[in-house]
Amino acid sequence: MTTQTDLPVLLPFTLGSSATPRRKACLLRPATWCSILVVAALAGAATANASASAAIVSGVIPTMWKWAPLVLQGFAFNLLVSVLSMAIGTLAGLFLGLAQVSLYGPVRRTSWLATQFFRNAPWLVLLFYCMYLLPFEIEIFGLTILLPAWCKAVIGLSLPVMANVAEIVRGGIQSIPLTQWESAEALAFSRRQTIWMIILPQCLKRMAPPWMNLYAILTMATTLVSLVGVQESMTMTRAALVAEARTDLFIPMYMMLLALFALYCYPIARWTQRLERKFAVRD
Repeated sequence: MTTQTDLPVLLPFTLGSSATPRRKACLLRPATWCSILVVAALAGAATANASASAAIVSGVIPTMWKWAPLVLQGFAFNLLVSVLSMAIGTLAGLFLGLAQVSLYGPVRRTSWLATQFFRNAPWLVLLFYCMYLLPFEIEIFGLTILLPAWCKAVIGLSLPVMANVAEIVRGGIQSIPLTQWESAEALAFSRRQTIWMIILPQCLKRMAPPWMNLYAILTMATTLVSLVGVQESMTMTRAALVAEARTDLFIPMYMMLLALFALYCYPIARWTQRLERKFAVRD
């Protein structure tokens, strides 16, 4: 006779039994395994990305260091072009600015026209004009003088500098009070003596800040000469990128070139602001 009961009975464990413990069944669910696989895949991808980034950084820095001397050599040539262009443009712009305040009408109108033409002409157009229309050599009294590409680039950049310096000189002269001219005339100074001995010395303080600002702009514009075949920092950077044939170097190499110009021009900008505050005209 069989006795039935409602009490729970612990059955013995047998291999292949359908009565699998609940905890083990939960671990073997497909959703659980998918979650584990996704987490493992994400962890592997993060590790691979970190390793790739470390490899890229470790490869970029030595490459930049290898090409840094060549880029610095090109940057030094940029500075040489800027200094020569600024010197020639300042000398020519001084006389062109003085011509704009001349008492002779034809001289004043001609200098004004030349100033406005070169001041409003695109710098790149002037570079192409000087590069392709100026001769490769000139003869003076039987002496042949070569004009290489970098000389033409210096001439092309000095033209807009000349026009801007002329405006700086004209504005500085006209900013001097009229009483200075009248006092010089009362002391029997000639006009030439008045300009060179009285007016221009007073203008130097007022012309220095805009002149320095123009030089900073010119320094940054010297990269335009790379478009006309002059070997400077931009050309050297491009040559390094072509030699390496690596796309991951584009941003670091050009950032290095940008940092060079920023480190050189930023102190000039700060010094300009300091001079503006120091030489400000106060009522």
